Amino acid sequence: MPLSCLAYKTKQHGNNLMMTETEPAMELRPTNKDDVTELHLALELLKGIDNQASRDRCLQSVVPRLLRMFGGDCGGVVSQQAGIWNTDFWIGDKAQLPESLISDALDQNHTQINAEWLVSPLSTGELNTDDGEGRATVVALRTRSIDRDSVRDLYKDSSRLQRSVQLLAGTLQRIEQHQRHTRRIDQLSSVLQAAAQWQLLDDDDALLSRIADTAIELLRCERASIFLWDRRRGKLIGRPAVGVKGGQLEVDDDAGVVGEVLRSGEPKLWNSGQDDDSRVNRNIDKTLAFETRSLVAVPLIGRRNEVIGVFEAINHRGQGFEGSDAQLLQDLALHAAVAIESQRTRRSLTESRDRLIEDAASSSRLIGMDPVINSVRESAGKVAATDLTVLILGANGTGKEVLARQVHYESKRRSGPFIAVNCAALVESLLESELFGHEKGSFTDAQATRVGKFELAAGGTLFLDEIGDMSLAGQAKLLRVLEEKVVVRVGGSLPIPVDVRVVAATNQPLEQLIAQKRFREDLFFRLSVVSLSLPPLRARGNDVMVLAEHFLKQFSYQIGRATPTLNAEARQSLLTHSWPGNIRELRNTMERVCYLCNEDVITARDLTLGGTITGSISGTAAGAGIVYDPTLSEATRQFQVSHIDLAIETTRGNMTDAATRLGLHRSNLYRKMRQLGMPTSGDPGEP
Repeated sequence: MPLSCLAYKTKQHGNNLMMTETEPAMELRPTNKDDVTELHLALELLKGIDNQASRDRCLQSVVPRLLRMFGGDCGGVVSQQAGIWNTDFWIGDKAQLPESLISDALDQNHTQINAEWLVSPLSTGELNTDDGEGRATVVALRTRSIDRDSVRDLYKDSSRLQRSVQLLAGTLQRIEQHQRHTRRIDQLSSVLQAAAQWQLLDDDDALLSRIADTAIELLRCERASIFLWDRRRGKLIGRPAVGVKGGQLEVDDDAGVVGEVLRSGEPKLWNSGQDDDSRVNRNIDKTLAFETRSLVAVPLIGRRNEVIGVFEAINHRGQGFEGSDAQLLQDLALHAAVAIESQRTRRSLTESRDRLIEDAASSSRLIGMDPVINSVRESAGKVAATDLTVLILGANGTGKEVLARQVHYESKRRSGPFIAVNCAALVESLLESELFGHEKGSFTDAQATRVGKFELAAGGTLFLDEIGDMSLAGQAKLLRVLEEKVVVRVGGSLPIPVDVRVVAATNQPLEQLIAQKRFREDLFFRLSVVSLSLPPLRARGNDVMVLAEHFLKQFSYQIGRATPTLNAEARQSLLTHSWPGNIRELRNTMERVCYLCNEDVITARDLTLGGTITGSISGTAAGAGIVYDPTLSEATRQFQVSHIDLAIETTRGNMTDAATRLGLHRSNLYRKMRQLGMPTSGDPGEP
C-alpha cells in the first residue's frame, strides 16, 4: 500500500508545527458541523469500498471533500519513487511542492504543518511509509483561509486531518487489497489453464515455446526463456532463444542474474537505473544485438525439490518488474517444472515401450527366404494395417502363432496386448468364463470377479489357437461376440464393449468339419475374412538351414556358449529329413544339440535324426526289463512315453516348461500322461 501524505497551505507564516504525544493533553470537541462533515467523508469512503471503486475513483471523490473541509484551494495525492515526485491525483494549481515538509511527514509518520501547507502521510497502523515497491505517498493540501488565532485550533485541524487521512488510507488499502486479490485470482486462473494445455504437448520444443509465450503474455514482457541445467558441463541451456541459430542458447551456470538464481535458489529482480548494471550478462546482449533493460528470474524446482533450471523474463513493457511479477513467474515456474519433468518421463517411458515392442517383434518374426514364405509375409504385412479378422491355416509346428504375433506387431495395435488362447485346452464348462469372464458368485468356484480374455486383449490382438477344436456351443457364443463387439460376463447382465482384433488358427480342414456339422459355417466365414496358409517345413527347401542356424544362435546365446557350426554331413541330414513335427521339431532338435553337444562342430550323429529314436526306445525298453511288443500302437505309445520323459528330464521336472516344449497346454500334458499310464504326481487335477 503506498504511503500517502496530506499537505495544507495556510495564510499564517511561522515555524513548522507537528503534533506529538509529548504535547499537553487537550480536550478537543469538534462542533456538530465538523462531526457531520467527517461522517459524510466516512460514508463516502464506505460507499467506495462497497462499490469496489478503483483507487483513482476513490481519490476523485474524497480529495475535493478534504479540500472543502480544510478550506484548501489546491492539493492532492503525491507519490515519490526512485527520488522522483509524481502526482497521483491533483486539484487546482500544481504549485511548487513543499518537498522538505513532505519528507518530514514521511520520516516522522505524522501530519506536518507550516504557514501554507498541511501534509499528512497516507498510512494506517498496518502500513509503512514504503509500499514495498520503493514508493512513498502523501496527501498535500494548500489552504485558502484558516483561522490561526490559537494553537488549540491549529491542533484541532491537524487532528481532524490526521483522522480523515487515516480513513482514506484504510479505504485505499481495502480497495487495493481487493484489486490485488482479483488480479491474483485472474493470474492463477490463467496459469492453471495454461498448465493444463502444457500437459497435452509431447514435443519438447513445442512445450518450452508454449511456456515462454505464456510468460510473455502474463508478465507483459518482450522475451522469456527456460534455462535447463546441464550439471555435468556446468552450462545452462536456454530455450527458446530468439535470434540464436537453432533457438538454443548456452551460458555458464554462474553468469549473470540466472547464475545468481541457480546458486541461491531464490527469485531475483533487476531493473535498469535501479540496480548494479554489472549483474547483467552483457555478452549475451552483444551476441544477440539486444538490450536488456529489466529482467526477473526464478528457479525451476523439480520433483525431488532440487533446482533443475531457471525461468527468466526480460524487458517489462511498463516501468519495470516488481515483486508481484516475480511471484507470478514463480507460479508459472512451478507448473512449468512439472510439465517439463512429466514430458521427460512420458518420452522415456515411450522410448522404453518402443524398445520392448521392437524386441518382442524381432523375436516373433517369420523367418525364411522361400518364395512361399515371402508371399505369406507380404500378405501379412498388408492385412496388419487393417482390423480384419485373420484365419491362419497350417499343420502343427509350422509357426501359426509366430505369424499371428507378426501380424500384431506390424499393426497399429502393436502397443496393446497380445493374448493367446488354446481353444483345445478349454473344456466346455470353462470356455465362456475363460473368454468372457465371470462375476463373483456366478457359480460354485467363482470366489471373485474375473476378467475374460476378450477384455484383457482390449486395444490389442486376441489369438484363438486350435479354433477347430472348439465346441459348437462355444462357437455360437464366439460368433455373437465377433458380430456385436460386446461381451457379457457369466453371471452378469452389463454389456461390455470390446475393441479387439481376432486372429484364429487351426491345423484341421475346416471345410470337412463344416460338412460333418462339427464347425459352424457362419463362424468360418466370419473368421476367414483373410486366410493365410503356412506350408510344412519339408516344402520350404533351404529354409531348414536358415531356421537351424537361427535356433543355434538363439540357444547358444541363452546358455552363454559360442555358437557351434554344422558340418556338411549334418547339413545334408537336416535337408533330407522329412520333419513331421515341422519347425517345432527343428527347434527342439537345435535346443537339444546346444545343451548336450559340447563340441564346436555338430555332426549328423549329434542330431539323432532318422531311425536313431527307434533304437533309443528299444534300448530303453530292454534296459527296463520290458518285453517289446512290435505292434504299431504299442510302439507309438512307447515313443510318446519316452519323448515325454525326455522333455520332463530336460526341464528338470518343470511340467509347464515340458508342456511348452511338447507344444501342449499343461493340463493337456497331464491328461496325455494319464492316457499313457504314466505317473502324474503333482497334477492339481488328481483326485
